Amino acid sequence: MKLFDGGRAPNPRRVRVFLAEKGIAVPLVPVDMGALEHKQPPISSRNPLRRLPVLELDDGTILTESVAICRYFEELHPEPALFGNGALGKAQVEMWQRRMEFNLLSSVTQAFRHIHPAMKEWEIPQIPEWGEANKPKAVEFLMLLDAELGSREFVAGDSYSIADITGLIAIDFMKPARIKVPEECTNVSRWHQAISSRPSAAA
Repeated sequence: MKLFDGGRAPNPRRVRVFLAEKGIAVPLVPVDMGALEHKQPPISSRNPLRRLPVLELDDGTILTESVAICRYFEELHPEPALFGNGALGKAQVEMWQRRMEFNLLSSVTQAFRHIHPAMKEWEIPQIPEWGEANKPKAVEFLMLLDAELGSREFVAGDSYSIADITGLIAIDFMKPARIKVPEECTNVSRWHQAISSRPSAAA
């Protein structure tokens, strides 16, 4: 088994944080995304979308998409449960994972890809207006999230989950996307500081 990894890019990091929370060690194959190595045959032959991460199992089976890879390891190593416990708990984690993915991480990613100069050769065409349009979307969702976090410790309830990991990745990625957490979002700042202090956040 080996994991083709893209360094500080959001989705590869999301899998590494998840694995660190689980205490699972998987051999990493570094891929230099800055040099566009993810578009070369070692990756494109395994994932025609030419994206990372890519997990290759011992029998040659390929898994892509960060949350799908995390779900695979959740099934193999159910504790600690990062996709929730019981019917309600799992549904709540799924609900908030999707909210964090589509309303926060996606908006931050679109802002970065369409505004940052380093992405000109990646995002063709790069549309700065679309990047700017996504900034207020991310901020609006952070305001909603701040209200939710006023009554609980973690995004999806009382336990740390994949939804918190996605949120960690998204907020950390806001810096290169040139988006700031509003000062009034004190609950978001408290939560982000707490999850950033977990050892897994350094993965």
